[in-house]
Amino acid sequence: MKNIHDFIKMKKNEELISFITCYDYWSARIINETNIDAILVGDSVSMVMHGYETTINADINMLELHVKAVRRGAKDKFIVADMPFLAHKKGIKNTMNNVDILMKAGANAIKVEGAEGQLDILEYIIKSGVPVMGHLGLTPQSINIFGGYKVQAKEETEMNKLLSSAISLQDVGCFSIVLELVPSSIAKKITEQLNIPTIGIGAGPDTSGQVLVLHDMLGLNKEFKPKFLREYLNGFELIKTAIENYDNEVKSKKFPTEKESY
Repeated sequence: MKNIHDFIKMKKNEELISFITCYDYWSARIINETNIDAILVGDSVSMVMHGYETTINADINMLELHVKAVRRGAKDKFIVADMPFLAHKKGIKNTMNNVDILMKAGANAIKVEGAEGQLDILEYIIKSGVPVMGHLGLTPQSINIFGGYKVQAKEETEMNKLLSSAISLQDVGCFSIVLELVPSSIAKKITEQLNIPTIGIGAGPDTSGQVLVLHDMLGLNKEFKPKFLREYLNGFELIKTAIENYDNEVKSKKFPTEKESY
């Protein structure tokens, strides 16, 4: 299993880092047998697995359940767990209780969105012995402020603020930073100026690594077609066809045969 020092070393050696987001035992078992470097159990679980419109509906109990499932399936992978909406905004005691829950569920680190107004709490978490991954650019928990899933930091002022935030996250001790939906030029600039790795999603090719949601890269959501996504499988149609084949064979008495009977 890799650790945070391995990721920083990979950045220094210009070795690219692969993250993948998954939420359950069966997919984690498959990922555990691949060369993927790390798994993110994201608060996007509320959308992908539970059908909500945003990540805001994820809570600590939901994340705990899915982190435990992923850890049981991926015993050999570094796992980062998202701190869900407002889980670190209700006082230090509540924050650390939530961190404690995720780490004991099997996470090796937590990910926290944003920088402004929370650098002190991030530093406290890190000094308590918990690795923290930052997250800048589009931070989905703030979707009601952004007004939609839009590319961030397109203006020079916003770019400078993003760079400043990234440096601040590094300074308080974050071991890496996710950059989501930002122009590739600013993602490249941030990556070059940091000693810690950047993990991009919709941030171009010059970050230290990439992350995609398993269900998205397998083509399981036919309505989700953002520019940044590359599908490696037409999973929706393949699974649909398999289910239809099963249905047809049951109804035509082709399944089960004598071979599948006792």
